[in-house]
Amino acid sequence: MPGGRLTHEDRLRVAAGLADGLGYAEIARRLDRPTSTVSREVARNGGPRGYRADHAHHATARRARRAASARGEDAPAEDAAYGRDPAAVRAFVDQFAELMVHTGLPRMAARVLASLVTTDSGSLTAADLTRRLRVSPASVSKAVAYLERLDVLRREHRAVGRREAYVIDDDVWLRTWLTSARTHAMMADTAQAGAGILHPGTPAGARLAVMRQFFTSLSDDMAGGTAADAFADALTVLAALVHAEVPLTADELATALGWSEARVATALYDAEQHPDVADPLTLRRPAPDTYGVAARPGRLSAAQRAALTRR
Repeated sequence: MPGGRLTHEDRLRVAAGLADGLGYAEIARRLDRPTSTVSREVARNGGPRGYRADHAHHATARRARRAASARGEDAPAEDAAYGRDPAAVRAFVDQFAELMVHTGLPRMAARVLASLVTTDSGSLTAADLTRRLRVSPASVSKAVAYLERLDVLRREHRAVGRREAYVIDDDVWLRTWLTSARTHAMMADTAQAGAGILHPGTPAGARLAVMRQFFTSLSDDMAGGTAADAFADALTVLAALVHAEVPLTADELATALGWSEARVATALYDAEQHPDVADPLTLRRPAPDTYGVAARPGRLSAAQRAALTRR
């Protein structure tokens, strides 16, 4: 999968996809990029309705130049810049950190994050943080490692002095949001597995089924698109099985759709793990590695099924 920043041509294709009503997942697939790259790009540059390729390209370049310029500044001197009151700045940093502590962030991690957010450069070295927070280098290192696991900051090596800086990007909150969406998706998958083990007909199984439905919906909403956007391939596979009218193997689906085996496998997995997306259909396996479709259990009553069977 290609890395690096989006090119101007990539952004033109993003704009064209949005104009055609495509979801983030489909646009990302056409660019061979992660869905998060597209959702972040659109969110930072006007949203689905206001996105313009040329504007996004120039705005990204401006942000890069501004960040490069800001990283050359002496961070500790920022508190007194622009006529700011250093005491008021420090009080706000403390207040901001305390708020994040109340949301569950460890205190030292909250202080490091608040310090980074409130610097113009968005970048501080370990020495900067040690001096600002008046703590040991070990405390800073532990807090930075915690924030890295949350994908809140990144490390950047500086050529001058061979120092390492910790950087917070403008899109940090979007990345955090998407990370939360992935966590909710994992919760949904775990609840689905638990419901199957405990049996959906039992009180515990039913409770887990409701939990799966809640976290699936929450993840879809947070990921920046509808369920149809996120699971477009799964719906395409189900449509193919309906059209074929007979069960097919994964290899047969891949050949018919012109997809790779990995793409078909992912689509089948999504269709099985997120049955509410396919409602009123459900994926079934009449034989190993053979797939078909059926009406989702519970959509029709026993009497309705019996009446339809007699016709």
